[in-house]
Amino acid sequence: MHLVFTVNVLNPIPSMTNYPAKILVAFAKAVEEEKEFLYWLIHHGYPELGALANAIHTNREAVQWLIKHKFPHFAAFSQAIYDDKEAHQWLIRHRFELLAVLVDAVNDKPGAIRWLADRQLDIFLLIARKIKESRQRKLDDLNDYHKLR
Repeated sequence: MHLVFTVNVLNPIPSMTNYPAKILVAFAKAVEEEKEFLYWLIHHGYPELGALANAIHTNREAVQWLIKHKFPHFAAFSQAIYDDKEAHQWLIRHRFELLAVLVDAVNDKPGAIRWLADRQLDIFLLIARKIKESRQRKLDDLNDYHKLR
């Protein structure tokens, strides 16, 4: 899936660090495909994080929802973790530093992991690990012809 991110972000959008820790833990659980956490996020004021978890699970409708509802940074992030270089560059160009670093942490880049650790952003190290595990399951499923429909 190729998306073109043309939104010009003039006003900084709040960082993921603005979410309370318990919300980020719920997001990590939603990334693990624990549906009760996904539904909780969606129905308790964090639909963007529910949509992001679904986008990470390669749900194209969730990606479109993120773009439509003014979360292009999350849409770009969900594509960048699957090696979309243009989406990763979009995050950097629009100053979504944490999300760009998180992409690199998902890809086991030592500098990104160190950057998160040095800033005591341990919850994001956990999120990176959960995203990496989820992404690997998705890629394994795509490569398993028994699971193709």
